[in-house]
Amino acid sequence: MTPQDRARKSADLMFASDSASRGLGMAITDNGPGHAVLQMKVRADMLNGHGICHGGFIFTLADSAFAFACNSYNQLVVAQQNQITYVAPGQEGEMLTATATETSRTGRSGVYDVTVTGEDGRTVALFRGLSRTIKGQHFDEEGTPA
Repeated sequence: MTPQDRARKSADLMFASDSASRGLGMAITDNGPGHAVLQMKVRADMLNGHGICHGGFIFTLADSAFAFACNSYNQLVVAQQNQITYVAPGQEGEMLTATATETSRTGRSGVYDVTVTGEDGRTVALFRGLSRTIKGQHFDEEGTPA
């Protein structure tokens, strides 16, 4: 199994069980080892009292991209710590894109940076996630051809 095949299968299995991401209309548009890109359209029910996308939805999009990037090695990985900086608002009807990139992965710990952008390419938010690998795999690889 190639690293790309492993990443794709891990993402497919996770996404099938991820009611939160699917319920918010997210879609995985790209993924690979240590990398994931997710998109989400800002709906009217995602707007806050200022008429812009609620930060919690932007955080959730970034967190989901982070999750698919750090779980791309067929190992179970959870978030240890996350932080986000909001740079510009998301607008109703706009497609937001979260691009997660592995910055460091050593032992059981990883660092991932996620940039959320708007349709016009502007940066909406910058997110950093720290991950921790736990026991288990998404699928059994024993007997799978290399």
